[in-house]
Amino acid sequence: MELFVSQAAVSQQVRLLEERLGLVLFKRLSRGLELTDEARLLFSKISEEFHGIEKAYRQFEGGKVREALTISCVGTFALGWLLPKIEDFQQRHPAIELSIQTNNNVVSLAGEGVDFAIRYGSGNWTSSHNLLLMDAPLTLLCRAQTAKRLLKPGDISGETLLRSYRLEEWENWFAAAGIPPFRINGPVFDSSRLIIDAVMITGGVALAPDVMFQPEIKQGLLARPFDIYSGHDGYWLTWQRSRKITQSMHIFREWIIQQIITP
Repeated sequence: MELFVSQAAVSQQVRLLEERLGLVLFKRLSRGLELTDEARLLFSKISEEFHGIEKAYRQFEGGKVREALTISCVGTFALGWLLPKIEDFQQRHPAIELSIQTNNNVVSLAGEGVDFAIRYGSGNWTSSHNLLLMDAPLTLLCRAQTAKRLLKPGDISGETLLRSYRLEEWENWFAAAGIPPFRINGPVFDSSRLIIDAVMITGGVALAPDVMFQPEIKQGLLARPFDIYSGHDGYWLTWQRSRKITQSMHIFREWIIQQIITP
């Protein structure tokens, strides 16, 4: 066995643990064992602690002291801005071990144990400090060949309009373009990165922050047929109000601000 103990010894330890906790941890079924709800909760809590121990161990591994920093980031910003610049941060601060997780804009700073979350929206999140990194209004993006047939905003009525989970985005763009709204039947995606990948594959039309897709636009893979923008959202660096800023958090915050100011 992986733990180099017998099955009987494991069963004995489980029995002792159940007696100590006063809980039943396993349902004894004819086909084997099944965790109870209480056991699943206990396993989750213990796993978090073991991850914390592993994280602490990595800080001192190899004879060098490192400080761990975890960033949760919307995938569009991670691929469109952060990852191309992250080598600069690592070269400047090799003692900081950076871990980047991606999310679809729904993140619990406390529950997921992250130091910073980079989110897209209005910045109206009351439980966190919210620092605006960049404005990122939405505009119409499509393939270059699709753009050739879009001579005026109303021409998009003949195209497949891809949608995000933010239902008001197309209505806001219709208003900014000065055209009457119409029903949209295109598929729904949970990130701008994914929706633009779908544009390039299917030939549909979508709203996205063009600031995140400049390489594709410069290469001619994407086109912006109209100089029309809608919405007032942006990308924000957020952290818990109750969280004490560590040295590594301070370093990352100053680095990303400087990168935004002098790209």
